[in-house]
Amino acid sequence: MAIDSLITLTGEAWEDYGLVDSGNGRKLERYGRYHFIRPEPQAMWRPAQDNWQADGEFIGASDEDGGGRWHLKPYVPKDGWLLQWEDVCFLAQNTSFRHLAFFPDMAPQWAWMRERVTEDAEILNLFGYTGVGSLALAAKGGKVTHVDASKKSVASAKNNAELSGLMDKPIRWIVDDAVKFTAREVRRHRRYDGILMDPPKFGRGPAHEVWRLEENLSDLIDEAVKLLDQKSKFLVLTVYAVRMSALAIGELLSQATQHLGGCVEVGEMAIKEEARGLNLPTAIFARWKND
Repeated sequence: MAIDSLITLTGEAWEDYGLVDSGNGRKLERYGRYHFIRPEPQAMWRPAQDNWQADGEFIGASDEDGGGRWHLKPYVPKDGWLLQWEDVCFLAQNTSFRHLAFFPDMAPQWAWMRERVTEDAEILNLFGYTGVGSLALAAKGGKVTHVDASKKSVASAKNNAELSGLMDKPIRWIVDDAVKFTAREVRRHRRYDGILMDPPKFGRGPAHEVWRLEENLSDLIDEAVKLLDQKSKFLVLTVYAVRMSALAIGELLSQATQHLGGCVEVGEMAIKEEARGLNLPTAIFARWKND
């Protein structure tokens, strides 16, 4: 199957989030009533304004693999504060991983999947994290299986479901290694109408299983596709490892889904800056659709 198109998927600001300005290797973002500065290597240009006013800043370590710490004003709530995207409510929080407990550039992917979710559609969210994507799909009638190796993340996802008034929705909350869970679902002959995968660059499962994106992604895609059939609607894969190519992951997905028909789109994800309308790249993606 040939890759159908190469696109840029751009996230726009909404009431509770916006990319205010960017440049000189940093970005200024609005999360509800608070503004934060974070490192951003892709922001190679000069910012629109030099004097940013913020409620906190993440100062990164010198190594490229992360590290660093937040420097926050004392009034920033340590336990988080409430945000909303469409009909989903969730807590934003300054995490030790430099992000705010959700990924705002995923909003266009959430919207795209919601257009393809029908009542009682079976959806699998691997590496589900704090559950904003799961709740966005459950709110549209999807029966969601939410999988993450972190008990803390799954607990946060359940809390977000309660904040959203969605605890009565048919969501399975699973603490498990994504690779092992997927393999078991294949053996059970389960099928899904849609799959969302947002794997990290590196991670450990609850039994200390090791996940390395470059080594394990191809096998996971092959297994996950076995859970789809010709009546399934989508598989969305997002990758935040900058050394990988959208065309490369697109070809992986294209080969794995060629027997299902449909088509594959690949490209970059970006967020539109409010100051000048620049597109700040954030991740790459590949998605299979069967409309």
